Amino acid sequence: DRCLETIAARDGEIKAFAYLNEAGAREAADAATARYREDLALSPIDGCPIAVKDSIETIDMPTQMNSPVFEGWISGRDAACVYALRRSGATILGKTFTPELVLGTPGPTRNPFDPSRSPGGSSSGSGAAVGAGMVPVAIGNQTGGSLIRPASYCANYGFKPTHSALNIGGMHPIAPSQDHIGPMAAT
Repeated sequence: DRCLETIAARDGEIKAFAYLNEAGAREAADAATARYREDLALSPIDGCPIAVKDSIETIDMPTQMNSPVFEGWISGRDAACVYALRRSGATILGKTFTPELVLGTPGPTRNPFDPSRSPGGSSSGSGAAVGAGMVPVAIGNQTGGSLIRPASYCANYGFKPTHSALNIGGMHPIAPSQDHIGPMAAT
């Protein structure tokens, strides 16, 4: 509820989210609450609200990559990281903006601390969502610096794991020999 309240209050200006799945998030959060009540939490992130960059596939939300070519496109599957997060009980709240096709025309996202400044690179929506307190964690990806740069521009922590340490299946790649997927978090 706090995440949704913050999104309602701030996303009109910040424009971090390309798509929200409020009903799906509430359902996942209610299931996590029930598990915690029975002392059956799936993992330490069970119930944690998480945003996912809109170049990473989700079974229940479109992966549009800020492009009219992919408008409304749903793959029918979860990317490997989203699948793993859901199995751990994470609440996938929505998809965050990226530049068109991850490297084209910049997206609408603004820096949460100064809307006249850049929010970073192609994971800008994820970085801004965390920086604005809309979610505690978001997933981004990078080929060059578009995971760690938006995290630093938006005052959060980005982690670029060793190449191939995290499965990038279901992420739309730019250069598979260089692509990474990783988290951004408030702390």
